[in-house]
Amino acid sequence: MANNIEVKDLLDAGVHFGHLTRRWDPNMAPYIYMERNGIHIINLYKTAAKIDEASEALKKIAASGRKILFVATKKQAKEIVAEKAAKANQPYITERWPGGMLTNFVTIRKAVKKMAAIDRMKKDGTFNTLSKKERLQVDRLRAKLEKNLGSISDMTRLPGALFVVDITREHIAVKEAQKLNIPIFAMVDTNSDPRQVQYVIPANDDASKSIDKVMTYVSDAIIEGLSERKASKEAPKADAPAKAQKAPAKTEAPAAEKAPATPVVEAPAKTEEAPAVTEAAKQEEE
Repeated sequence: MANNIEVKDLLDAGVHFGHLTRRWDPNMAPYIYMERNGIHIINLYKTAAKIDEASEALKKIAASGRKILFVATKKQAKEIVAEKAAKANQPYITERWPGGMLTNFVTIRKAVKKMAAIDRMKKDGTFNTLSKKERLQVDRLRAKLEKNLGSISDMTRLPGALFVVDITREHIAVKEAQKLNIPIFAMVDTNSDPRQVQYVIPANDDASKSIDKVMTYVSDAIIEGLSERKASKEAPKADAPAKAQKAPAKTEAPAAEKAPATPVVEAPAKTEEAPAVTEAAKQEEE
């Protein structure tokens, strides 16, 4: 994966631009290369190494079958994250973060089930029996649920990891993941505290080009992990017919042919003894 990450590509995408020096977080000092015109410049060699590290970890999580929840509610990241997450078949939140999304997951699942119940009502005709006002209310509720939770309708359990764009803005999501010990992957700019995140990707989290570039590497790693999982599942199925063909070879020697062999050998021995006994008896009589 490291060979695919070119520092020049990161440079062209503007990944190296940080925030104003007066807005920096001192804990980001190890990832800052220099200061230019009052703006901190991020060390792209460290960014490339961190992308590689995060990609490998995400690949393993995807290969294990767990979901990675993407979180990005800022305007310039919404569409990019939604597109890349959907491409990798992963859940995402690009609207307002619903409080208790992780810590109160049971309630969120109930809301998702309510959305499914409305869909069933429309299919079986129950929806048409409602009054016009009730149908309007149900439609509005369905639209609201779809907007906020439609992208996580397939997430039936807590995610295996969280990927966040701008941890300062998504601090509630970060706190919930920390409380549940869910690993956090994040694009961290110079104004954020990297200590809150297990897998830090120091990068410009404000420019759409920068977000797109990092998300491309991340989503490709997840897709690779999913393809490996699919291949490992198909391998046992391919081996099964081969084993079935080998099975008859074990029963080549039929037991029925061996059984007559013992009586054939014993029979002549008995016929030879019989005449000897009769001759001895005749001599005694004489």
